[in-house]
Amino acid sequence: MKIEQIYTGCLAQGAYYIESNGEAAVIDPLREVQPYLDKAENDGAKIKYVLETHFHADFVSGHLDLAKKSGATIVYGPTAKPGFEAHIAEDGEILELGNLKIKVIHTPGHTMESTCFLVSDKTGKELGLFTGDTLFIGDVGRPDLAQKVVAELTQEKLASHLYDSLHNKIMPLSDDLIVYPAHGAGSACGKNMSKETTDTLGNQKKTNYALQSMSREEFIEKVLDGLMPPPAYFPENVLMNIQGYESIDNVLEKGLQALSPEEFETAANETDALVLDTRDAQSFAKGFIPNSINIGIDGSFAPWVGAMIPDIKQKILIVADEGREEEVVTRLARVGYDYAIGFLKGGFESWKNSGKEVDRIESISVDEFAKRMENDADLKVLDVRKKSEYFSEHIIGSENTPLDYINEYLAEIQKDETYHVHCAGGYRSMIFISILKARGYENLIDVQGGFTAIKESEKFNISDYVCPTTML
Repeated sequence: MKIEQIYTGCLAQGAYYIESNGEAAVIDPLREVQPYLDKAENDGAKIKYVLETHFHADFVSGHLDLAKKSGATIVYGPTAKPGFEAHIAEDGEILELGNLKIKVIHTPGHTMESTCFLVSDKTGKELGLFTGDTLFIGDVGRPDLAQKVVAELTQEKLASHLYDSLHNKIMPLSDDLIVYPAHGAGSACGKNMSKETTDTLGNQKKTNYALQSMSREEFIEKVLDGLMPPPAYFPENVLMNIQGYESIDNVLEKGLQALSPEEFETAANETDALVLDTRDAQSFAKGFIPNSINIGIDGSFAPWVGAMIPDIKQKILIVADEGREEEVVTRLARVGYDYAIGFLKGGFESWKNSGKEVDRIESISVDEFAKRMENDADLKVLDVRKKSEYFSEHIIGSENTPLDYINEYLAEIQKDETYHVHCAGGYRSMIFISILKARGYENLIDVQGGFTAIKESEKFNISDYVCPTTML
């Protein structure tokens, strides 16, 4: 018997592979399914079930491709109405998997079809609870996403359902049960998740704020408090997971068209494709194709693509480090961006060597930044971190313009003014600057290393430049 968590850091997502006596199940698989097929083959097992805890919002699940390639049955909990063949299980139904039994526990709240899967061995001992987005380590699933798809499902109604699911279905289970959630810290599907990705249910009963003794009204208030708006691509991913989608094999075939600089330029001009440069921030700053935007592959790539590119059907042309083009197309597809139409063969160097126009962004060290602040008391500084980060500590006099809500702050940024821009480490600031530069803002200067480097620099006097404040 094997239970394996397959954790993907950039999405803060946990898929699971369970195997017993030659039969396997995969819970909440990612879009690229070959790794699950390989695991089953190595174990000499047949994938019997693809178990979906709910219709996911933050990524496109691999249920359709995995079922097609393995012959497995897709299983959802009660009330699910997918647009493809699947087994809609009843609450309490038992699924046999080798020597294991998997009990279906309907737990509406995050969404109405949300379901947990309780795994027991042949003696009846309960081993693990796969909670999807119903229960996280340190948190519970946000109850405001389904209302984006079904209007009458208000967040208050969903939170009330979640209260019942937790108190009537999950909390009565044994304390030594291992909780296996679908997400960890960094996911937008909750607000207070732990960095830990598993825990005992007993410890969660002691430490998880949402599992403490309280009235329904208190629970609803606590769960809804502090929720930030979800990324705009979430409803689109939900619909793809409900209705179906194109095979990732076809998406890869279209996206991995190698284009010469001339072909790349023609495609950009004729298709209104967005040029997405996925190199690291400092490589991008030193030279890039004019009007391209930078979202580095070595970071929270997929969520930021979803947040920054509003149209999920946007055609995309890719600039990547050589050898990483397939990774980029795959990670775009994870969040439903299936319309990559090719990549620049030979990477940015081939563009530069062809003699085509190149743009640059000024990027300075924190020591240079400190010198400029010392010489100019009116230096304009944009802090593009989240509001919570800014309220915790920030440079005195800086303006908070969170990357998440870049369009809301455009009117406040003057094209004829010069701004120094920083985030926490340099990843988000380059995204911010590249987007604005593509819109005609020429006077934005990046601060390398961001606020982390500022705090570590000996050139800065923390008492003069850093201002702890109280969260509003």
